[in-house]
Amino acid sequence: MSMIENKLKEMGIELPKVRKPVAQYVPAKTVGNLVFLSGADCRVNGELLYKGKVGSDLTVEQGYQAARQVMINLLAVLKEHVGDLDRVKQIVKLLAFVNSADGFVEQPFVVNGASDLLVEVFGEKGRHARSAISANELPFDTPVEIEMIVEIE
Repeated sequence: MSMIENKLKEMGIELPKVRKPVAQYVPAKTVGNLVFLSGADCRVNGELLYKGKVGSDLTVEQGYQAARQVMINLLAVLKEHVGDLDRVKQIVKLLAFVNSADGFVEQPFVVNGASDLLVEVFGEKGRHARSAISANELPFDTPVEIEMIVEIE
């Protein structure tokens, strides 16, 4: 088992089975030494962990937990795509969308659920550039969708 998988296990995180795409796209695409991961949501066993808008239906803490689950799902896609998470040289960038109620402006605190997990798992390699953007709707009423770019060895 790889060092990163051991770290995840120590943290009590089991990577889920990767779901097949629901539309015409691939979950991950490698270009040179960069892996571009398609947007993912917060599903657990096929069901969204949370649904709705952060700031009305959900609290910031629930949004944070949703973003954390999104990242667990993205790490599962990455592992399936590259075979071994120890190949990660660095996390380059996250593009995160938060399904936001009118007037909600705390998207960065929600997306920290994903960012904090990356730093916990990868240390300095997990620090990344990031955008946290408000969306008035997201597919399937997910509260958070995140894309990721990763550099691999």
